[in-house]
Amino acid sequence: MVFSVGSLLCSVAPTDSLLVAFRMVQAVGGSMLNPVAMSIITNTFTVPYERARAIGVWGGVVGLSMALGPLVGGLLVDSVGWRSIFWLNVPIGVLALVLTRLYVPESNAPRPRRLDPVAQVLVVVLLAGLTFGIIEGPRRGWGSAVIIGCFCAAAVVAVLVLVRYELRREEPLLDPKFFASVPFSGATLIAVSGFAAMGGFLFLNSLYLQNVRGFTPLHAGLLTLPMAAASAVAAPLSGRLVGARGPRLPLLVGGAAIVASGLLLTGLTAGTSVVFLAVAYLLFGLGFGMINAPITNAAVSGMPRAQAGVAAAVASTSRQVGATLGVAVFGAVVAGVGASAFPAASHLGWWIMTGAGAAILVLGVLTTGGWAKRTAQTAFPTEIAVGETSLGG
Repeated sequence: MVFSVGSLLCSVAPTDSLLVAFRMVQAVGGSMLNPVAMSIITNTFTVPYERARAIGVWGGVVGLSMALGPLVGGLLVDSVGWRSIFWLNVPIGVLALVLTRLYVPESNAPRPRRLDPVAQVLVVVLLAGLTFGIIEGPRRGWGSAVIIGCFCAAAVVAVLVLVRYELRREEPLLDPKFFASVPFSGATLIAVSGFAAMGGFLFLNSLYLQNVRGFTPLHAGLLTLPMAAASAVAAPLSGRLVGARGPRLPLLVGGAAIVASGLLLTGLTAGTSVVFLAVAYLLFGLGFGMINAPITNAAVSGMPRAQAGVAAAVASTSRQVGATLGVAVFGAVVAGVGASAFPAASHLGWWIMTGAGAAILVLGVLTTGGWAKRTAQTAFPTEIAVGETSLGG
């Protein structure tokens, strides 16, 4: 409801400032939707193999949305105008509301947890300071008092205070025990890396295709179809691989494909052929589609049944954080650059994407072995037997 109302308000915004404010309303709704969606899957499909396949199907839908979003959005912007992209969200939101009411089972905890407003404020300060510092760094200067304050006073201090505070809470917002599980911590880092690469990839490509190459929004959407199609195909396949063989193979394939795509795009020029772009986009779509299912599967691996939904929600939130930071970092790379200098300036962004893919490769190896699984059992020594039994062993 919040997302739909926010979209409706965006569509009638009379000024840029109100549009930004209404987008914040929309974001509040969106921030509640993504983690809950993954928690629904985790609580509904309790057998690991079935859960992995269900997450794969969910990832395929993400790929389809990536295919339809640029196409439908470009068509609407070119024909009706930008307001129409917000109109479209309203009936979809109403339909989702009705279907949720009819088909989604409730899975609330036996005892409601208390709110943790102090931790929530600290998380907001951490992310806001980090994001603002990255975005404003090129303009204000990386050594300016404001930027140093954002990174040191806001981000670092917020982390230190948050950890200290949560360790003393009986019902923390983020249970520190979760991060003692290597599969969970690895899944969080993989989610941030993968979705930072995705957010930066979409951001830079939109600017490159429209501002440098002069394509219309619709044509730019058509050119990204190989990426979206590959993601839609790879995600369900990844879910099956996770269910049959575990998360390591999909993570290695996904990381390698993102590395290959990034290396190709480091040579981007204003005259790069469409075929070359299509190959790079195809590889990125393959890599991104492969990592979605293993992220959630690794996050809930070894978790007790009662905590599986929370772990999946944290992994899903990590995706959103990664996408936000990706846009901020990649945007900082090309800040203030004109169209003629954009291809060369973007090379650093593609190297960053290559590094994110390499991080996924390394984490895919480190977080899927026997040692990593034992850390999850150590983190939840009494609850793990119950969790494994309810998850089908």
